[in-house]
Amino acid sequence: MIAFDSTKSYILENDTVLLRPLLDTDYENLLHFAIKEPDIWKFSLIAVSGKDGLKNYIDTALAARAIGNEYPFIVFDKRTQQYAGSTRFYDIQLHNKSAQLGYTWYGKSFQGTGLNKNCKLLLLQFAFENLELERVEFRADNNNERSKAAMKSIGCVEEGVLRSHVDTFTGIRRNSVILSILKQEWYGGVKENLAAKIN
Repeated sequence: MIAFDSTKSYILENDTVLLRPLLDTDYENLLHFAIKEPDIWKFSLIAVSGKDGLKNYIDTALAARAIGNEYPFIVFDKRTQQYAGSTRFYDIQLHNKSAQLGYTWYGKSFQGTGLNKNCKLLLLQFAFENLELERVEFRADNNNERSKAAMKSIGCVEEGVLRSHVDTFTGIRRNSVILSILKQEWYGGVKENLAAKIN
């Protein structure tokens, strides 16, 4: 049975990473990235860099959580004892047993460290094993080769490209690539392969 409450504090963790609900007080925990590493959001749909950008990002995420459409997390790297970034479930459709996983970003020093794979293992376990979803979808700018490679490396299957799909904060419309993992794929090898890569 699917049981999900957007007002509940879901905490997902293993030996490497802790994911907890994003709070408005996390502004201070993430401000460094917004000021010092603005190019993290080169492919983002919304501008996050700078103080105002980060505040808008957090406020928007929390407003969507309040109505049950999204569930944003802050990412804490246990190895370095530092906050590393953020990720979230969005377009949550429990009646269709599906959700999207995205708005994922990490500070530069956390990229390529295995942190993302640990996060995805926890999030996908929660999606398929707790929420009993049938499908988890991922989307990205079709020009974002790094993001596409990262998604494929955890077991995502590319489905196609939505042309001129959405506006970005730069004013340019982007083509969005769609990838996904299905429940049978998760239990049919994706989970095992992802766990092996982490270990």
